[in-house]
This record gives sequence, C-alpha cells and structure tokens, in this order.
Amino acid sequence: MSTSQPQQNVRVGVGVLVKDPKKKGSLFAGVRKGSHGAGSLALPGGHLEMMESWEECARREVQEETGLKIININFVHLTNDPMPLEEKREF
Repeated sequence: MSTSQPQQNVRVGVGVLVKDPKKKGSLFAGVRKGSHGAGSLALPGGHLEMMESWEECARREVQEETGLKIININFVHLTNDPMPLEEKREF
C-alpha cells in the first residue's frame, strides 16, 4: 500500500549579478515588491520558465526588471533553499 503525499510545486529562482560597466566594483540591485522579502534590496531575477536555459532566464529577467540588455552571461552558483515560513522551496 502506498501513501500519497500532496503534490508540491517546485519553482526555480534565478538571481543575477549585473556589473555596472561605468563604475568598477558596482552591481545593479533594486527594492523587492510583492514577493518574499518585500521592501528589501535584491538582485534582479525571477523564476526559470519550463525549458528555459539559465542564461535565457537571466537575460529575460534582467530586461523585464531593469530594462537592461545583458551580454557575457556566465553561470556561477546554485543553491537549494527551503523557505518553510513562506511554505516555499526555491532551487
């Protein structure tokens, strides 16, 4: 006999470090709206869409959130972050 568990939706979140080409050592960031951490400073990013590459997601999210078109995109790091207080889990 198998026990059935409720289906969980997994969302893959992507944060993007965008270097300011005019100011060495500076990054672009913004204030979060309507999501976990609302009102806090955060990197541009969002959720990976089905069949989207990391680079495509980074490019799309940065353009949606900042209007910037980015080039020379490099994958750097991956984490697995449960968010139990918000009943979320981000990969």
